[in-house]
Amino acid sequence: MKKRETAGFTLIEAMVLVAVLGILAAIGVPNYSRYVTRGHLVEAGNALGDYRARMDQFYKDNSTYAKAGACAHATPTNLDSFAISCVVATGGQAYVATATGVGSTAGFVYTINHANARTTAAIPSHWGSLTRDARNTWVTR
Repeated sequence: MKKRETAGFTLIEAMVLVAVLGILAAIGVPNYSRYVTRGHLVEAGNALGDYRARMDQFYKDNSTYAKAGACAHATPTNLDSFAISCVVATGGQAYVATATGVGSTAGFVYTINHANARTTAAIPSHWGSLTRDARNTWVTR
């Protein structure tokens, strides 16, 4: 008698393959989404840095950060992941610009002031808690 040759996979082999793919997806998808979010965080740093440079130039020209009681420059509005706001203090001699996350970056809040002090005011709870370094740097990981 000749032995029949079989082609294809058995049900057990297919189930093992599905289980392995499920485990890989359970590990990979959250890591990938966190990676994408980290890419969006760069937008806040770039926008705040650019805004600070424009505010400093205005201060050099006018000896104040204020213009008609508000920040000298309009905050950037063309950002996808952050909303920027600005508050003038001490009679136009200081300001604080804040980047607040929207959409996939909701929960992130970064600030920069006239002295270039960069702080992370908040991060989403699923990113853990703020470290001591958050008082003088932007948390991006």
